[in-house]
Amino acid sequence: MGKPSGSFNAFLNPFYSFTVRSLSMKISSSASLQEFTSLCNDGRIRQAYDTFKVEIWSDPSLFSHLLQSCIKLGSLFGGKQVHSLIITSGGSKDKFISNHLLNLYSKLGQFKSSLVLFSNMPRRNLMSFNILINGYLQLGDLENAQKLFDEMSERNIATWNAMIAGLTQFEFNKQALSLFKEMYGLGFLPDEFTLGSVLRGCAGLRSLLAGQEVHACLLKCGFELSSVVGSSLAHMYIKSGSLSDGEKLIKSMPIRTVVAWNTLIAGKAQNGCPEEVLNQYNMMKMAGFRPDKITFVSVLSACSELATLGQGQQIHAEVIKAGASSVLAVISSLISMYSRSGCLEDSIKAFVDREDFDVVLWSSMIAAYGFHGRGEEAVELFHQMEDLKMEANEVTFLSLLYACSHSGLKEKGTEYLDLMVKKYKLKPRIEHYTCVVDLLGRAGRLEEAEGMIRSMPVKPDGIIWKTLLAACKLHKEAEMAKRISEEIIKLDPLDAASYVLLSNIHASARNWPNVSEIRKAMRDRNVRKEPGISWLELKNLVHQFSMGDKSHPQYFEIDLYLKELMSELKRHGYVPDLGSVLHDMDNEEKEYNLAHHSEKFAIAFALMNTSENVPIRVMKNLRVCNDCHNAIKCISRIRNREIIVRDASRFHHFKDGECSCGNYW
Repeated sequence: MGKPSGSFNAFLNPFYSFTVRSLSMKISSSASLQEFTSLCNDGRIRQAYDTFKVEIWSDPSLFSHLLQSCIKLGSLFGGKQVHSLIITSGGSKDKFISNHLLNLYSKLGQFKSSLVLFSNMPRRNLMSFNILINGYLQLGDLENAQKLFDEMSERNIATWNAMIAGLTQFEFNKQALSLFKEMYGLGFLPDEFTLGSVLRGCAGLRSLLAGQEVHACLLKCGFELSSVVGSSLAHMYIKSGSLSDGEKLIKSMPIRTVVAWNTLIAGKAQNGCPEEVLNQYNMMKMAGFRPDKITFVSVLSACSELATLGQGQQIHAEVIKAGASSVLAVISSLISMYSRSGCLEDSIKAFVDREDFDVVLWSSMIAAYGFHGRGEEAVELFHQMEDLKMEANEVTFLSLLYACSHSGLKEKGTEYLDLMVKKYKLKPRIEHYTCVVDLLGRAGRLEEAEGMIRSMPVKPDGIIWKTLLAACKLHKEAEMAKRISEEIIKLDPLDAASYVLLSNIHASARNWPNVSEIRKAMRDRNVRKEPGISWLELKNLVHQFSMGDKSHPQYFEIDLYLKELMSELKRHGYVPDLGSVLHDMDNEEKEYNLAHHSEKFAIAFALMNTSENVPIRVMKNLRVCNDCHNAIKCISRIRNREIIVRDASRFHHFKDGECSCGNYW
C-alpha cells in the first residue's frame, strides 16, 4: 500500500489507505504540534496536511484543527471533504471531532446538516447541545433554542450565556434578566460574556434599577476592573439616562479601550451633547487611539446636529484615511451630515459613489431630499427602491412622508401612508401620523387632520397636537387653536410651545387681552419661551447670535453694518412685515425688533467676514419668520450671494431673490 499523495486534492480524497506503520505515528514534538496548529490558524490547510499527513491519520483528533481552519476560511467545500476523511479514518465516532463538525456546518450556513449529525451522534455531551442552541439562535429560531435549553438535564455557563445573549439579541430583555436571576440563584457565577449580555438587556429596558442590581452582582464577582464589563456597564448607565454615572465609570477605568471611548462618545451624542462629542473625539485621538467606524458614526451625527460643515469635512477625510468610507453606516452618516449642513449635492455624491447599498442608506438619502424640500426627488428614489425589490421599512416611510409634508405633496402623502399599511404590512408610529397631520394642516384641511389624530390607533402626544396648532396659526383658526392648546396642556402643562403658538394666534388677530392672559399663565407656571438662536461656522469656529446678546466681540460693528444693510434693503423694495412682531408696541419698536432677529445678525456677520463667492450657511433653532424670509430673499439678490438657512423645519436656499421652499414652510 502506498503513502498518501502530497497534493491537496489527494488529501481531500477519502479513499486513500495508509500503512499500519503510519497509523501508529504521533506528533511527538511539542514544537511540531505548534507548527501544525500555527499553519492551521493561518488558514494554510494544504501546507498543514502536506507536512503532517501521516501524523494526522495516526491521531484523528488533529482533524479538529483542519475543521477550525475551514470555518475561519469560510470553506464549506473543504469542510465537507475533511468530513469525508474523518469518516474514512473512523474519527466520526469521537464526540470531540463530531462537535467540531457540528460547529462547522452550523457556522457555514448548513444547519440542517448539523441537525442530522446531532441526531446520529452515538455520544453527545454538553458542548453538542450548546453548539446546537447557538445554531438555532444564529438563525433567529429562538423557540427551538429555548426548547432545547429546557430539555437539557445539565448546563454550564456557556449554555446560560448563549440563551441570555440570544434573548437580548432579539430584545426579549425582561426574559434575559429573569434567566440571569435564575442562573445566579442556581449557583452559576457569571463571566464577562454573561454580564455584557445582561447589561445590554438592562440598557434595552432603560432600567436603571435593574442595571444597578447587576452592577452590585459584578462587584461581588470581582469584575469591577474588567474593561469589557466596564464598557457595558457604562453603556447601561448612559442608555438608562444617567450620563454622569456612565462617564465616571469610563474615566475611572485603569485602561481605556476604543470600545470605552466609543461608549462615551455615543452616549454624549444620544444625550444631545454634540459639542462634547467633538471634544471627546479630539481627546481620543490625542490619547493615541484610532477611531473606527462606530466612532465615525457618532461624531458625524454630532456634526449633523451642529451643522459644522468644516469639521464634518475634516472627519470625512479621516474616514477615508481609516478605510471606513465603504461602510454603509458611515456613508449614511455622511449623507445626513452633508444634508444637515446645507450641502445636498455632497449628500448625493456620497450616495452615488457607494459600492453597495441597504435600506438604511436609501432612507437617509430620501430624508436628505425631504429636508431640502425636494419631495419629487424623494418620491422618485422611493420608486427606484421598489424597482430594485428593496423592502422599505418604517424609517423609509417616515423619511418619505416627511418629504411629502415639506413639499406640499398632500395626495401622495396620504397614498404612501395607505401603502405602508396595506402593501408593506407595517404599523405606523406616531411620527408617521404627525407627518400626515402636518401635510393636511398646511393644506388647510384642519378638520380632517384633527379627525385623524382622534381616530388613529396610537395615543396622541404633544408633538402631533403642536403640529396641528401650528397649522391653526398658519390659517388663523383661533377657535380650533384654543381647543387644541388645551389638549397639549393636559399632556404637558409646562410646554412653552403651545402657549407661544396660541399667544401668537391671538396676537395676529390683535386680541391683546387674550395675549396678556396667556403670558400671565406662563409667568404663573414658570413656563419660559425658548429664545431664538442662530449660528454659523467660520474657520472652524462656531459663532452664535441671539436677540439682546451683545457678547460677540464684533457686536457693535455688526449692529452698525446691519442698520446700513436694512436701509439698503428698503431702497430695493423691502418693506418690514410688522405683522411678524407679535407684541403690542409702536411701529418703530416693531421695526427695531425685526431688524435684530438672530438670523439677520448672523447673515450680517457672514457678509462682513467672508468672500463674495462663498455661500453663507446659517442654522436656527426656531422657524424663520415671514419678515426674515422676505429680507433674506432681498439680501441674496442685492448682494448676489447664495444664503442657506436651516430652521427648525427645513432648509431654505436663497438665491437671486428667490427661496427654494417656494414660500411653503
